[in-house]
Amino acid sequence: MNADTLLPLIFAGLMALAFFMYAILDGYDLGVGLLLPAAEDTQRDIMIASIGPFWDANETWLVLGVGILLIAFPQAHSLVMSHLYLPVLVLLTGLILRGVAFDFRAKVPSARKALWDRLFFLGSLLASLSQGYMLGHYVLGFDTSLWAYGFAALSSVCVTAAYAYIGGSWLIMKTSGTLQLRVARWVQRCLWLMMLGIAAVSVINPWVSPQIFDKWFSLPEAIVLLPIPLLCGLTMLGVARYLKHLLNRTQNEVDVAGHTDDWIPFAGAVVVFALSFQGLAYSFYPWVVPFQINLWDAAAATESLSFVLVGLVIVFPAILGYTALSYRVFWGKATELRYY
Repeated sequence: MNADTLLPLIFAGLMALAFFMYAILDGYDLGVGLLLPAAEDTQRDIMIASIGPFWDANETWLVLGVGILLIAFPQAHSLVMSHLYLPVLVLLTGLILRGVAFDFRAKVPSARKALWDRLFFLGSLLASLSQGYMLGHYVLGFDTSLWAYGFAALSSVCVTAAYAYIGGSWLIMKTSGTLQLRVARWVQRCLWLMMLGIAAVSVINPWVSPQIFDKWFSLPEAIVLLPIPLLCGLTMLGVARYLKHLLNRTQNEVDVAGHTDDWIPFAGAVVVFALSFQGLAYSFYPWVVPFQINLWDAAAATESLSFVLVGLVIVFPAILGYTALSYRVFWGKATELRYY
């Protein structure tokens, strides 16, 4: 395999990794924002404290993924942005609104803090819905039929439910006591909604796309794909069983911080997200824009990719190392939010 063939595959893998890391890391802090209105005022402070050291840095992965798309696959970037200009604008509006609300809620008088909490929720909702819409529109190759727009709308709801689920799972891991028990009830509802959404998308996607239908149900490809939905279903059922066990704990058990199994829902969310990304990669390889441009046709010149790869070899480990260090430093349960 020569450089002309190998380099586009390397950059596609790095881009996929960046978007996967974004979906996990910024997904949970978007999910915390989505759940914020359901909590009491003091609980909101703890919820915000649980994402405070991480939320801004988590968005680095989105910048990295889009940057790789622009540099490594400029033709695909141009096509994607021409179709997704408005939802990208909504996404950026939501992310900016979240950033402003996060800081202002700590500086305004107490009577006005609820307003900025609602704006933080609104920013999280706009960002989540727009990402889901873009994903749904993208996987159908930017089809402009009524069915395609309906699928994109369904995808926006499903992604929002998935973010709410992983956000609640993060809070189960980072909180204790009454708040943890309350969040477990929210996660229980979000889990079933996410399961319903995944099932609906799995049925509709091959129905509206003959290419996907052939990839999913032709032999022997169907045998290769089969473990993905099976593992996904088993993981979600396992998390549902854990949540039922958690909700059956006594108040004394709930008030004790540091349960060794609090990580289970979040780990389950990571597994479900990873399996979903694997399903997408299986379905759309080797297309960088589904059924329109493949990796090699969209790739920049080999000389450019070789030069940029040197930078990525430095940048990727640096971001991974910083991410690991920040989570190591702020490991453990979230405490009361304080500003000095």
